[in-house]
Amino acid sequence: MIHFIRFNVVGIVGFALQTGALFVLTHSPHPLGYLAATAAAVELAVLNNFVWHQRWTWSDRPSATRGETLRRLVKFNITNGAVSIIGNLIFMGLLVGRLGLPIAIAYLTSVTACSICNFFLADRIAFYAESVSVEG
Repeated sequence: MIHFIRFNVVGIVGFALQTGALFVLTHSPHPLGYLAATAAAVELAVLNNFVWHQRWTWSDRPSATRGETLRRLVKFNITNGAVSIIGNLIFMGLLVGRLGLPIAIAYLTSVTACSICNFFLADRIAFYAESVSVEG
């Protein structure tokens, strides 16, 4: 349960970072389209979240080597990154492009829809430990 709570705390920080990046990228003097801005904002949040998950959420499952950390980053980016980027692009394309919803509402819906899936992917794949010690 502690992993799920910490995952969501990190997710809220990542969400704020992603939201700020999305706003800046879509409201600058030379704005990106909402799909490109969404992809860039999501990747920034994914990288930020990885660092915090590695150091805090799953601190009970430390990497033994830099190589292991790099493998975790690749697995996290492939799983959480792919779900977040592809999921957000699909949802944003459908909700904004097809249904005409405001970007903010579509964005909240997109992030929420991807987050539960991402927790299980992170816990079971990116930060999976063969033998997790349970103290108590």
